[in-house]
Amino acid sequence: MFEKVVVIDGRDHLLGRLCSIVAKELLNGQRIVIVRSEQVAISGSLFRNKIRYWQFLRKRTNTNPKKGPFHERAPSKILERTIRGMIPHKTPRGKAALSKLKCFEGVPPQYVQIKKKCVPQAVRIVRLKPYRKFCKLGEVSNDVGWKHKDLIEKLDAKRNERALGWYEKKREALKLHAQAKEVATAQLPAEDLALLNKFAFN
Repeated sequence: MFEKVVVIDGRDHLLGRLCSIVAKELLNGQRIVIVRSEQVAISGSLFRNKIRYWQFLRKRTNTNPKKGPFHERAPSKILERTIRGMIPHKTPRGKAALSKLKCFEGVPPQYVQIKKKCVPQAVRIVRLKPYRKFCKLGEVSNDVGWKHKDLIEKLDAKRNERALGWYEKKREALKLHAQAKEVATAQLPAEDLALLNKFAFN
């Protein structure tokens, strides 16, 4: 059964495996949003992945480089392009599938309070052997020209701080609620308490 929209937290998911699963779901018609794309992992060392991306940056049209290919530096755009490569994006079906995808660095305000999902088949600790090297997509992007790594980290730290404050308030409210329930139960007459227990268990 389809959900209206699936929000995936990209943190510690392997790039290729995540993209292949997302591409299949998009072609099936599911709307998908990927947040924290700068935290997506890539197998291989940072130096090796930088070398590979620099080779990609050299590819251009000899007659007029303005005609492409266009090399995106932002992690969300790299993620989008990787998914695009797994979809027949020049056909109507592929275009419709790509229109159902959104990728973001960090977590935008409209997705802060929405439950994020994990893709178990693409998680790094499940798929990558412990001794293998890996790096983050945000680190590669930062070294090839993306200029917002520090800003995204700062905003994410603020978001985590707000979330922690909200969680502490929720815990206090639940604790007060439990205490009030205990006091109210202790003050009830015996017959009312028996009636209450009868309805609670039945």
